[in-house]
Formats: sequence, structure tokens, C-alpha cells
Amino acid sequence: MGTGIVAIAASLLPRQLAGQDVFAAGVWLLAATLLLALLIATAVHWIRYPQNARHHALNPAMAPFYGAPPMAMLTVGAGALLVGPAIVGHHAALSIDLVLWGAGTLTGLVVAAVVPYLMFTVHDVHLEDALGSWLMPVVPPMVSAATGAALLAHIPAGQARLTMLLGCYGMFGLSLIASLVIIVLLWGRLIHHGPGPARTVPTLWIVLGPLGQSITAANLLGSQAHLVLAPPYSSALEAFGILYGVPVLGFALLWLSIAAAVTIKTIRAGLPFSLTWWSFTFPVGTMVTGTSELAIHTGSIALAWLAVTLFVLLACAWGTALTNTVARTVDGQLLAAA
Repeated sequence: MGTGIVAIAASLLPRQLAGQDVFAAGVWLLAATLLLALLIATAVHWIRYPQNARHHALNPAMAPFYGAPPMAMLTVGAGALLVGPAIVGHHAALSIDLVLWGAGTLTGLVVAAVVPYLMFTVHDVHLEDALGSWLMPVVPPMVSAATGAALLAHIPAGQARLTMLLGCYGMFGLSLIASLVIIVLLWGRLIHHGPGPARTVPTLWIVLGPLGQSITAANLLGSQAHLVLAPPYSSALEAFGILYGVPVLGFALLWLSIAAAVTIKTIRAGLPFSLTWWSFTFPVGTMVTGTSELAIHTGSIALAWLAVTLFVLLACAWGTALTNTVARTVDGQLLAAA
């Protein structure tokens, strides 16, 4: 998902950059390849080592990351509809998105219910254990809401399209409220216990994920509401995207500043590479898409250039995480740690 969001962010930018379309298409192909490889690896792991796989769900540090596969499927699916038609054709791109959206949404809803249930009843966790990764299980429905907006035009008019729109807004609320609860817990933990070990600091950036994705979802759904609802409801939902998005963007930029400051301080003291560095990618990517949608809907030049600036940050973070992951995989360090 950290790679797929780069393709989506590039394709949605309100300002055209040199080679933007080719870059987006190439990154989407890489994301699709990685998704296929990881899905196969996950299936093999469950088949060959089912006991180990089940143990991950009972591990409070590992269980939240079950939210990653649904978001990966949703992100690659959305990328197929945005940049895929030029590569595989419109029909194939739409089919890929429909399949991945359905699979990602179903598994995302299961994860959003099961992982919190395990945290409430099985896992031994305390307030001082709160991490940004706790958001991972509850964010997939928000990604479904955002990516589902593009599918509304391809669904038969009538009750099917209405159900899709209402379902997306329902998932928007589900994810938003659960995320706000966790963000409050995380804020409290930071006040009372500090940032914690260096390896967990990158997870602070995950907070940007539900914030940026909710801005994206509110605006994308609002722009498609006229396909389903008549005024004044369609107009109200479109206006809601701006009325909700601008204030939330303000808080997201505040959190970005705080997370960046803590990260820089940690780097100076020593920030060892780990897979948590991928926390710098997807969340920032949702900030790019959210800001881009606000720029398009408001016509704001300032927001348009803010989106471009955030995209540059995303590209740097993605390149850093990718090159380090490849290097550590080749020299065996990541595999040894696993």
C-alpha cells in the first residue's frame, strides 16, 4: 500500500509535473507485482505454518498489521482504475478494481471488528502501550469509502448505487470515530510516557492516514453524490467535503509538524532502519490525495502547491523506505530478523 499510494497521489495531483503519468503507471505496476507476490507468500505461510500465522493474531504488536493487506488491495485496485486503462485496457482495469475493492472491503471490515475485539478480550495492553499502529485495523473501511467513490458511476442506477453510496458513508463514519478514539489515546500516551523506543517513532506518522484519507473520502464521495441523490442532499454532501476537509487538514498539518520534529530528534539520537519506516509513505500519501481534492474543489492555488510539496515529501520517503528495504533484504538482515 505504501507503493500503491504513490501512484494514486501522482495521478490525482492538481498540478502536472514532467513525466507524471509515466511515473504513476510504473509505480502502479510495481505495486501490483508486490501485492501479488505478498498475497502468494501469505497464502503459503498460512498453509505451511498455520500455527505461526494464528499466533500473529494473538500478538498485540503483530495483530494491528492485519489491516495492511486490505489497504494494499484497495490501493492497487484504485490505481488500476486511475492509471491501469492505458496499460491493460478499461474493461480489465475496472474488473481488477471491482475484485480488489470487494476483497479489500470484506477483509477490511473483518479486521476492523476482530482485531479490536482481540485487543479488548485477549491481548494484554495498557495505555502506555498505545501506538500509531493501533490505527491500522480501523483505517481500511475509510480506504474503502474513498476508493468506492470511483466505482459509483459503474454501478447500476437505483438501489444498488444508493446502497453503495450509503455503505461508503457508513464506513467513513465507522473508521473516523474509531480513529479519533485511538488518536486521543495516543495523544495521552505521548503526554504521560513520551515517544517511546526509537523503532516505534515512525508509527506516529500513521495518524496522518485516517486524517488524510477521510478528507479524500469526503470530497470524492461528495463529488459523486449527484449520481445518486437529488439536491439539496447531493449539494450538501459536496459542501461537506470542504467544510470537513479544511479543518481536518489543519489538524493533520499540526500532527505532521509534531511527528516530523519528534522524528528528526530521534534521527539525531539514532533511528535504526526497520519496516516501520514504511509508516512514512501511505499516511503522507493520503495527505497528498486529500489536499489535492480540496485544491480541486475549492480552486485554491495555495492548496494545489501544498499538495505538490507533500508529494515531493512522499516521493523522498518512499524512495528511502524502498531502497533500504531492498538493501536489507539482499544482505539478509530483514530475513534474519524475521
